[in-house]
Amino acid sequence: MLLSVGVFLVIVFVFLQGISSISEGTRKRQRESLENAIMRSVTHCYAVEGAYPADLEYLKSRYGLTYDETLFFVDYRTIGSNILPDITIIEKEE
Repeated sequence: MLLSVGVFLVIVFVFLQGISSISEGTRKRQRESLENAIMRSVTHCYAVEGAYPADLEYLKSRYGLTYDETLFFVDYRTIGSNILPDITIIEKEE
């Protein structure tokens, strides 16, 4: 009886660790995808309009950029219209 409870607890622990690992991998891929999407939008805007977008809202409204704002905070700082903006993506805590 005690052995089966111990085996069950080990199985539950391994299962929960696996779920956590999958979740971490998914979040990492989401972040990489967001980085790529922002850079594509920024460079596309520069190629079409001849200037980098002034803010992130411009990319959202004109270039269709979307992301889960409950998971990520994007700090978008412009230096000038012809200088690539400083973009920082920060994962929010769950």
